Amino acid sequence: MTQTVRMLVLDVDGVLTDGKLWYLPDGQELKCFHVHDGLGIKLLQKAGLEVAVISARGGLAVETRCKELGISHCWFYESNKLSALKSLSQKTGISYEHMAYMGDDLADLEPLNTVGYPMTVANAVDAIKAVACYQTSRSGGHGAVREAAEHLLNQTQTATSS
Repeated sequence: MTQTVRMLVLDVDGVLTDGKLWYLPDGQELKCFHVHDGLGIKLLQKAGLEVAVISARGGLAVETRCKELGISHCWFYESNKLSALKSLSQKTGISYEHMAYMGDDLADLEPLNTVGYPMTVANAVDAIKAVACYQTSRSGGHGAVREAAEHLLNQTQTATSS
């Protein structure tokens, strides 16, 4: 990492979840989140890093999970993730070079090419893997965010102890 990361921006489907869409007979959508990812997010926050979510989708389950984790910077139903990233930077005063972004599919390509530290999950599409500086060994929804959080925290500790 050439710059200090001050914020981790996360995609939801395929990063915080396994990317599968589950629907009940009444059309209600279900999402499954991994508890390890939640603890990873809490560890980042405890260390003073901001965490944000930008998702092309949304829903009550995602909103509930973000609220539960204390993620206050959330953009849902955002088809233009780069525009949301710009708004996030303006709102927080954190420049792109101090952001890490974790995505898995083509909608994440522009933000990944914009931030200082692009990250991805093991099961991302090839175009995303090609631009990522860090790729987890775990797939999205299976503790990949926790792995990324530990990586960022280790990089931060290494930088401060040097």
